[in-house]
Amino acid sequence: MKRPIGVHIEGSIYAKNGDDLKNDEFLDAFIEFMESKGWSFGGGSSQIDEEGKKIINID
Repeated sequence: MKRPIGVHIEGSIYAKNGDDLKNDEFLDAFIEFMESKGWSFGGGSSQIDEEGKKIINID
């Protein structure tokens, strides 16, 4: 049986307009997109600042 071939994603995503992009807001849109394509995602995400440093707590 042929093994599935997939894509590894590594990077950062920011809103073009300079607004903050909350992790939950991004994940909701990302999951909706993935499911609309019939794809699945295994991995994680975290909130980061403009320098790419992880933010533990965000209001």
